[in-house]
Amino acid sequence: MFKPVRICLIGATGMVGAEMIEQATERRDIRLVGVARREVKLPAGARMEMLLADPRNWADAIAASAAKVLVCVIGASQAQLEGDEAAFRAVNLDLVVRCAKAAKAAKMEHMIVLSAAGAHIAHKDFYLHVRGKMEDSLAKIHFRRLDILRPVEVSEGGGAGVIANLFRKSRGIPVDKLARAIFALAKESRGGRLIHDQAQLLKLARQPGAERLRA
Repeated sequence: MFKPVRICLIGATGMVGAEMIEQATERRDIRLVGVARREVKLPAGARMEMLLADPRNWADAIAASAAKVLVCVIGASQAQLEGDEAAFRAVNLDLVVRCAKAAKAAKMEHMIVLSAAGAHIAHKDFYLHVRGKMEDSLAKIHFRRLDILRPVEVSEGGGAGVIANLFRKSRGIPVDKLARAIFALAKESRGGRLIHDQAQLLKLARQPGAERLRA
């Protein structure tokens, strides 16, 4: 019997999360459970659950999602946090790692996380250093499968970028294609730690399994 992949979505209030929610309304192979701190306006026909909690209590919400895959697409820019490096680290590193540990404790063995092109723990750029530290910390949690997404930038239809890095002049991946790539990865069964650059993400978005499967 057909059974949809159940995904716990962290970052439902952001651009990537919103696109995933929109696409999931027309898919029968995916079921989303969003975890957020505030209400999210859902599109007509949405078939998903939203669990609202303070981030300090997200571990309980993640466990309650009973999901197979954790997808984490949270991330605040330094501009959004007014250059506060401690706040930036708290969101883009500490919170991501706490969510990952909660998922592992809840017996999830697959995590998909949004990072950035050029991320490395030894990078001199603060943004890319923190992203690299995040990747390194997640690897130590030992998921059966960990997918790290490293787009150059994520863009809406108008090309507005939401991931700032050293390659801002490069063309970003459209958010609808990134969402399709994430859904394709969520259905993968083989294990390992895989890093996907922008070209690979675009290729994943074109795979038959990434297309919307209508109910």
